[in-house]
Amino acid sequence: MARIILSDRIADDAARIIEHLREHEVSGFEARFSAIYLGIDALADNPLIGRPYQGPWRELVIGRDSRGYVVLYTYQPLTDVVHVWALRAQREAGYAMEFP
Repeated sequence: MARIILSDRIADDAARIIEHLREHEVSGFEARFSAIYLGIDALADNPLIGRPYQGPWRELVIGRDSRGYVVLYTYQPLTDVVHVWALRAQREAGYAMEFP
């Protein structure tokens, strides 16, 4: 079972998404975030489940349509560690971070 490490950036991304959902009076955002974190937890048992993105990066798509989110992560098989770097809504155009 891989160890999952969340970057500090995840809290900022989650706050941005929650602010957007509240601004648009979307109900049930707690259930949405529950689904996101259950998806992230699935990476512990299936770290390569996400699609390849760029270089070492992978993306895990959780949900669909307006309830869809994308988690950006890397997996290091030698140490069996998943680093979760960013979170965005599926309809957002890119991540709020720069890639090395």
